[in-house]
Amino acid sequence: MVKRVEITWRKQPENHDYPAAESYLRLLYTNRAAASLVTRLRRAPIVEFKAKDLFRASGLSLLGISNSHVKKDQANIRSRTALSPLLLARMEDHSKVIIADGYHRLCAVYSFNEDALIPCKIV
Repeated sequence: MVKRVEITWRKQPENHDYPAAESYLRLLYTNRAAASLVTRLRRAPIVEFKAKDLFRASGLSLLGISNSHVKKDQANIRSRTALSPLLLARMEDHSKVIIADGYHRLCAVYSFNEDALIPCKIV
């Protein structure tokens, strides 16, 4: 029987997660629209989704464990360092969910438990 690793989460995203999310969103939207999404993310409540469902909704592939950022987040999970919740945005046509911040954390969590509930903010 495989022992499940308990994943610890912060109650709210870290302050530096929002500028990182905005930087990414500016690649997909105008500067104004990206800023608006981040403003809404700051006010959004925390909700939870399973790791496997987040991958399905985003259409992204799982990064390998050789990725340095995934390795770092896996080490944080093992040492019970609290991870920051993910920041998500729904595409305007609702076809996909954009992981504005937290893709590497999602990959790290999935490597331990695809059914893990992940706290997120979503707009």
